[in-house]
Parts: sequence; structure tokens; C-alpha cells
Amino acid sequence: MTWTRVEAAPRWGVAKAEDGSEFERARRAAEERALVDSARSGSKPAFEALYRNHVGKIYGLCLRMTAHPATAEDCTQETFIQAWRSLPSFERRSAFGTWLHRIAVNAVLAQGRRRREELGQAASADELAAVRPDPSVGDTGATMDLEQAISNLPAGARQVLVLVGLYGHSHEEAAAMLGLAVGTCKSQLHRARQLLGERLALPEETS
Repeated sequence: MTWTRVEAAPRWGVAKAEDGSEFERARRAAEERALVDSARSGSKPAFEALYRNHVGKIYGLCLRMTAHPATAEDCTQETFIQAWRSLPSFERRSAFGTWLHRIAVNAVLAQGRRRREELGQAASADELAAVRPDPSVGDTGATMDLEQAISNLPAGARQVLVLVGLYGHSHEEAAAMLGLAVGTCKSQLHRARQLLGERLALPEETS
């Protein structure tokens, strides 16, 4: 199964969590389990439905981690290609969306390694992180200021902030996905918050 482009993906930001009653959330979870079961059995329509349900969120994650729209699209497509190939081994130890997050993070990290190889070892991770946000998107106020500040963080600090500060993963989960020690993950989050505070003139968090 291949995709030629990321469909219906937002150009900036990340999809917000859906509101709804406990019953509605349970209904959606049951529907997703059924789609996952069908996709694991080889149903392409079922996997395409999962793709449509998750592509916006995965694109948002990749965009915030890479700070570059074209790269985020590539990582998003790679995420779903790898997910389709790996579905038979998906054992439901985590939610399908969480599993996709792990695949997306791996795609982002692999892309970063390729860029370092292409640019040479003289380029530092901080230099590679100095990419501009999408120039086609105009300034929409405080939200865009925050997004731009996040995009300009050093790569390590930005990735931890996205996973822990924005997506709610624990330090242990983020450290495992990024291949870091938990203490390093905590230090990177502190660094990210400190840099954001300086760039946005916000008071630094004490905890």
C-alpha cells in the first residue's frame, strides 16, 4: 500500500483532542478496535479509515518535531507505510494512536540522521534545528508566536517539549521513544521551557 501525498493534513499545528461524553469516547474506541482487527487481517479499506482518522494528528506531531512542512509530510507518509507493514505484529499493548506516535518519532529521528549525514558531521543538532516555520502561513497572533518559538528550539529540547509538554507522554515514554536517559529527558524539557520563556517573555515554570 502506498500514498502519494498526505491528505487532509493541516498546514500548521496539531489536531486538538476531541470532546465528547464517556459513551462517545467508548464508542469511538470500539470502532477503532474493529478497524484495527480488520486491517491486521489485510483489509486496505479498514487501514485507509485508520489513516484518515489519524493522519492530521500524526502530521501535527511530525511538523512540530521537525519544524518543516515538507519534511513532516515525508515523515507522516513513512509512518503509515511502516504501520501498514508492521500491523501483523501490533499486540495492543498500547493504544493504536500511541503506537503510531512511536513509529512517527522513529521516522523523525531517522530523517534527522539522514540530514546529518547529508550535511556532514560539522553541522550540530542545534544548527539543523534552525529551520523556519511555513512561510505561506501568516501571523495569527499569540498562537503563531508560540508555534514559531517552538519550531526554533534546539532539536533535542523541541522534541522532548512536543512529546511531554504538548502530547502528554511521560518522561519515561518520551525517553524510550527518543533513546534518551530519563534524566536527560527532564533536563531537555527544563531547557525548552526556559528558552520559550526567554523568547516569549514568559515567567519560567518552577516545577
